[in-house]
Amino acid sequence: MRNGAGGDRGGPTYAALDLGTNNCRLLIARPTADGFRVVDAFSRIIRLGEGISATGRLSDAAIARAIDALAVCRDKMRNRGVGRARLIATEACRAAANGMEFRARVAAEVGLELDIIDRETEACLAATGCTPLFDPDCDGVILFDIGGGSSELVRLERCEVNGYGPPPPRIRGWVSLKHGVVTLAEKHGGMTVTRATYDAMVDEVSDLVGPFAAAHGADIGGLHMLGTSGTVTTIAGVHLNLRRYDRSRVDGCWMAADEIDKVVERLLAMDYHGRAESPCIGPDRADLVLAGCAILEAIRRAFPCRRLRVADRGLREGMLVQMMREDGVWSRPHAATP
Repeated sequence: MRNGAGGDRGGPTYAALDLGTNNCRLLIARPTADGFRVVDAFSRIIRLGEGISATGRLSDAAIARAIDALAVCRDKMRNRGVGRARLIATEACRAAANGMEFRARVAAEVGLELDIIDRETEACLAATGCTPLFDPDCDGVILFDIGGGSSELVRLERCEVNGYGPPPPRIRGWVSLKHGVVTLAEKHGGMTVTRATYDAMVDEVSDLVGPFAAAHGADIGGLHMLGTSGTVTTIAGVHLNLRRYDRSRVDGCWMAADEIDKVVERLLAMDYHGRAESPCIGPDRADLVLAGCAILEAIRRAFPCRRLRVADRGLREGMLVQMMREDGVWSRPHAATP
């Protein structure tokens, strides 16, 4: 989808910004015949939600990091001549008592109007961004997005691909869990993670996943899992023994259940410094990656699919697809998402 066939059509340039609990990410793209071509991008770990589980507020230091990153995004959008943009903020801003104050400060100091979206919208955007990675021979998908402050799970039916842009998702059910990698690591500790600590994290998330699994966990033999998050891309990078992260090798790759197990065991055997030195983890994620693995393990236990497809895409791609679909940039507009 990032490199759709048919060449750059010119016309308007679109931007999608996702300000999450852990990361600030931007994509700038132009339509192609059946997708879009990325012309610029930005990603920075800012930890906007750092400490929020204890204080209920965005800290001054986290706000300063976010504003610095958002100023970079603003300049990129100006330099690329963006004509239409959607700028969203997720769990940290939803949960913080001063989330609206932060939004007003961003508007005043950076000139960007953030849309603090609800969890259902977040789940829908993640699904929209990932539909090109659905296996067309499967009956459906269990999609998950492990974020910094929350995690979304979506049960999706098979998408009907018709060649007129990325297909819209067919959502059968969704749930948002209150834990992401930042909140779970802050609660249980992320630098030193023993087996007992890891198991406690898995059990806690399993309790949250349980009701959704009871409603949507039957008849999953024809389904595969699809994960979009730093957790799964990190696991894939470690599995592939990459010396540096390579999106072209990670996005769309498949992993079997035993391959995931082996990577998790490798990570559990490492100390914090070992994880920080791993080229696909680094110091910014070294205290968060095992919390992400615990969330993934709870999801896998609830939905024991044989295969997982890794997506280095999600909310930003979903926003771009929705804007382009609304503008009718493809040959025939899709119907609205159910």
